[in-house]
Amino acid sequence: MIKKITIDQLKPGMFVHRILEQKGDLTVKSQGRVTSNDVVKALKKRGVKTLAIDTDKAFEVADSTASTSTKISEQTTSTKVEKSKKVSLENELSRASKLHEQGKAIQKILLANVQKETPFDTSIPKAFSSKLVESVDRNPDALLCLSKIREKDDYLLEHSLNVAILLANFGKFLGMSEEEVQDLSYAGFLHDLGKIKIPDEILHKPGRLTDSEMEIMKEHVNYGVDYLKETEIAPPLIQAISEHHERLDGLGYPAGTKGDDISQAGRMLAIADMYDALTADRVYKSGMSSQKAFSILMNDAPSRLDQYLVQQFIKCLGVYPVGSLVLLSNERLAMVIEQKKSPLTPLVKVFYSVRNNHYLTPKDIDLSVDKSVGIAKAVIASDYKIDVNAFFERSISVG
Repeated sequence: MIKKITIDQLKPGMFVHRILEQKGDLTVKSQGRVTSNDVVKALKKRGVKTLAIDTDKAFEVADSTASTSTKISEQTTSTKVEKSKKVSLENELSRASKLHEQGKAIQKILLANVQKETPFDTSIPKAFSSKLVESVDRNPDALLCLSKIREKDDYLLEHSLNVAILLANFGKFLGMSEEEVQDLSYAGFLHDLGKIKIPDEILHKPGRLTDSEMEIMKEHVNYGVDYLKETEIAPPLIQAISEHHERLDGLGYPAGTKGDDISQAGRMLAIADMYDALTADRVYKSGMSSQKAFSILMNDAPSRLDQYLVQQFIKCLGVYPVGSLVLLSNERLAMVIEQKKSPLTPLVKVFYSVRNNHYLTPKDIDLSVDKSVGIAKAVIASDYKIDVNAFFERSISVG
């Protein structure tokens, strides 16, 4: 049954059929479940006055029939505080793998809400970002490894997740407080939500965009920021998100902000966003090696990117970042799985013979100990036409 109520009568567990009266320019159009009080607050903030609910679609918020976002909220906002203890890569990979999949699921929900112009429960991505930072505390290499195992069709879902992972590691490396690291990672997780508003033919276009297409693409920042301003997200986070395409010389977008007017968080977000975009595999192109991406970042400093922060970012990830591929001197391919004291001799997992063109039983080699073999060069999987994703999902990322 359809029933008219005021916004003050709206409670979690109700199903909104239609917005009847609303003030302000940002219009809420879509129907959907009210999964928490945060959703009610967001609707109030958007100026909703009266609405129609469908009483036949009411649900119990804590019940097993709750929406996907409610279930995720229960998983990510547990009241039990678990102090992070350092653990081995093998021990953390299982937990990190589940967290990585959960991040993609949450990102999908957020993008859908932005597309429909409906509010989301901010406690869900915030709690997820906290759990992501906890994983980095336990073992920073686990999520970094998983960030390299990509699905080409899931770039929009994975990019913001991977930027959040990079920023959590970066913030830790710079010695930022736990709260600052969590906020930084949270901003990374939300930074590209506006891209869902960009037409697919532009968003996924192989090759260079025309000037007019680029102007449309640039709008993704404003779309995301305008949406987030109507939520409970803290203004400093929204500022950082608004700055992720700004450049120190003032030639970035959307505002042309320059120099000291760009926050440190915005500068860090710009670096992590650019690095992940350069190294990502897309449907229409392979990502470049970390070394080539580092070179591009350095070339953009200090005129466009913060030179000190770029240098620290490269130190944070290392000469051969965790998750990247290297060709060894014995003509075997390996994935870097842990940084050692010397940046040139990481722990690697050997898995493929270039000479014989076949996979090998995975074997860990600590290059700082085994001096019989070394790294010849950094490589990417497409150079050898191998499917690293499928292999490593079975061999190191435990199912």
